[in-house]
Amino acid sequence: MTGRIQLVRATLAAAALTAASLGAIGTASASPAPEPPHTRIVGGEIAHTADTPWALALNNSGSPVPSGQYCGATLVAANKIVTAAHCATEAASTYTAVQGRDELSGSGGQTSKITSIWADPAYGQQPGHDVAVMTLETPFTGVPTLPLETDTAADVAGAQSVVYGYGNTEGTGPADTFQKVTVPVLGDSYCADVYASQGYVGNGEICAGYEDGGKDSCQGDSGGPLVLNGRLFGVVSWGIGCADAGNPGVYAEVATYSAELQAQIGS
Repeated sequence: MTGRIQLVRATLAAAALTAASLGAIGTASASPAPEPPHTRIVGGEIAHTADTPWALALNNSGSPVPSGQYCGATLVAANKIVTAAHCATEAASTYTAVQGRDELSGSGGQTSKITSIWADPAYGQQPGHDVAVMTLETPFTGVPTLPLETDTAADVAGAQSVVYGYGNTEGTGPADTFQKVTVPVLGDSYCADVYASQGYVGNGEICAGYEDGGKDSCQGDSGGPLVLNGRLFGVVSWGIGCADAGNPGVYAEVATYSAELQAQIGS
């Protein structure tokens, strides 16, 4: 799956911009780049990284955004971050993790390059599996980390989860600024119905948002944390449109992949 209009929620790589300028819009490629950052957290509120220091921005040198913003990520060990597999398709050397910076145009917080990437090998081969682990060159020592959710029973309709991310909000907030929005879990049956033709899988994905729309994650939030009960519950993955009625956000269900993720985090 690719695109938020094309399903994924990441920022467009520079190579894709070049292809578009050459008239390649709508042309399939062997390695499609993520969608441009039309919007990100929609209908949310300003958040502060001091309150959630494990929520990171994941910049990329190919991002068309001046700040370099590309995706989101979560610090799960001093030297390991979890993000989406569809955010992890570029060379490790092109990524920079940014911690503790409320405004990406500023200079606060700390940064680290990425030395290696593990992306779930089943991503793109089977539905779901949109998870990846990256290793930091410079560990964020002393920064609180977020534990993984390991119980798939946490995915209960009505649970009040919170998603975090950076960027333009379609007029609901400033660009490249850390924000959050509460998105209740709608349940697998809802998304299995509305996303039947897109291949939503209840065993591996979480359906969260509002039936009437208005609040959602979006492009550029990909890979960022969906948090419930103080744990990394989900990873921003895909959807159709952003905050549109009847099209809630879809998140990789961390509990489904927790064993594989833990193996990579501990390596």
